[in-house]
Amino acid sequence: MSAGILMLGAGGFLGSALARRLSRDGCRVYRVMRQPAPPFGQNDSVHPGDISDVALMRELLTRCNTVFHLASATTPGSSARQPSLEAEFNLLPTLRFLDVMQDFPGRRLIFVSSGGALYGNPAIEPAPETHPTTALSYHGAGKIALETFLLTFSRLTGTGLTVLRPSNLYGPAQSLKSGFGLVRTMLQHVKQGTTMQIWGDGETVRDFLYIDDMVQACCQVRAQGDAVGEVFNVGAGNGHSINQIRQLAEKITGRAIDVIYQPQRQVDVTHIVLDCSRIRSKLGWSPAVPLEEGLAITWQWLQSQAT
Repeated sequence: MSAGILMLGAGGFLGSALARRLSRDGCRVYRVMRQPAPPFGQNDSVHPGDISDVALMRELLTRCNTVFHLASATTPGSSARQPSLEAEFNLLPTLRFLDVMQDFPGRRLIFVSSGGALYGNPAIEPAPETHPTTALSYHGAGKIALETFLLTFSRLTGTGLTVLRPSNLYGPAQSLKSGFGLVRTMLQHVKQGTTMQIWGDGETVRDFLYIDDMVQACCQVRAQGDAVGEVFNVGAGNGHSINQIRQLAEKITGRAIDVIYQPQRQVDVTHIVLDCSRIRSKLGWSPAVPLEEGLAITWQWLQSQAT
């Protein structure tokens, strides 16, 4: 077994940023993604496919001792009326991957879950990892189910497992995706001068984390010794409302943002901030990029893009 890193769902925002960092640091990275993309140098290789490709998973697990599971095919909005999507596209593919992984003892699994969809509207804020999980969406319920299966798999097989529950990630190179990525969506509306639709009155509060800070957390988790069943929140540890993000965006860009407020959706958490004291005390991680600075960097990047 070599010391390679297998990355599932590597074509997404976090996967691309993490692969770029790991390969730059000299790690051998094997990225599995549906849409092929150029490698990030000689340490990075791209493998077309997905987590359901058993033959590919077996081949790559012989080369890797660490697995980053970033694959997720839904959002709270996309599965709101079709709960079966969570089973079809997220739960079942992961369980089939575990069927394969159990034949490869000694591997370590790092699963990126969700810090914004699991706790519902928490009774304690900031919400610690020990807070009851009370999903308001099928997407959140799917994450809870996946965590439960993975934690059980870890206990039964002795597989080293770490679960990361990130807050709302943003930053340069985040793709524009309907119903996902508030900062990216808002800044796109600024750039194009179009009207943005906001669900609710804009007072919904989220914890926003710059992408490089999340990548650093992933790297520090990987560098720690084996752990069975560790769960870490990863966030800024403070909250901002959509209206506050709008005000900051207008300040940074010097442009007004036209918005239309729509009725609140049942699947949307109204207030969530993460307690990140556990990862701070155990791994020494803390976010380094303040929100206003991160927004300014993201805006500079977006202005450099053709569309």
